Amino acid sequence: MVIWVGLIIALVKLLNQLSQLNMKKLMNVSFVVMIAATVWISGCKSKEKIPAGEKEVTVPCSGPDFFTTKDVFRANSIGESMDQVTSKKKALTNARNELAQAINTTVKTVTDNYTNSREMNRKEELEQRFESLNREVVDQTLSGVRTICEKLVQTKDGNYKTYVAIELSAADLVAKYNERLSKDERLKIDYDYEKFKDTFDKEMEKMGTKN
Repeated sequence: MVIWVGLIIALVKLLNQLSQLNMKKLMNVSFVVMIAATVWISGCKSKEKIPAGEKEVTVPCSGPDFFTTKDVFRANSIGESMDQVTSKKKALTNARNELAQAINTTVKTVTDNYTNSREMNRKEELEQRFESLNREVVDQTLSGVRTICEKLVQTKDGNYKTYVAIELSAADLVAKYNERLSKDERLKIDYDYEKFKDTFDKEMEKMGTKN
């Protein structure tokens, strides 16, 4: 910021020195000064001040790098305990529960959109079957989650606190659904993998743009 202030002062001095030049050159210099001032003001506004008496807290394993994208589901959580291993188990359990909830919500939307887009005589039955399969597939697929961040700290009270972030491949989830749906006697008659995958991909695109 100091650099920008110095630059603006220098440009103003230059403007004064060139005050005897023709109007066209003077306007050009003024334009440069205006651009510099605009950039400087924008830079200052981008650095929002934290309210007095408060301080920013940085939480490990969180932030934009750990958001769900169009390719992966992600979740993060914290676990605290007097025991180091227990703190990690708590963190992973919380993260897995959060991930499962996000997947269930997404897949519910996908199956609703999918069944609504198809001409099915047994729509209500198929929706119920999809809902039942959702729970089964999510439970099975969660075994394939990958830990992408893990930080262990010790609090001033002597407890252990574990921060974790996990992810699950969207492609793996779709593959698992395709495997189950293709073998389901009541669903495979009306099941169209390409249509289902297209519906799923569109929903994941929305998830990615929300973050």
